[in-house]
Amino acid sequence: MTENIEQNIKNFIVEQFLFGDASVAPANDASLLDDGIMDSTSVLELVAYIEESYGLEIPDADIVPANLDSIAAITRYITARKAA
Repeated sequence: MTENIEQNIKNFIVEQFLFGDASVAPANDASLLDDGIMDSTSVLELVAYIEESYGLEIPDADIVPANLDSIAAITRYITARKAA
């Protein structure tokens, strides 16, 4: 299940923020914010995608880099929330 989440998030990031160019897809542990792939608006788009795709409601307090700054962090966050 984790691999599916990871791949879905990576696909979303490539399509929405990298104009479909998979050749520049970030490593799973790369900082999406520090590398300029996402900005504050992108984070909100990502949150909306996660909520819609995974049936989660993400509280404002959870919208922090520790949860959303890399594909690996996003995957861990979704996995933990779905398990709760």
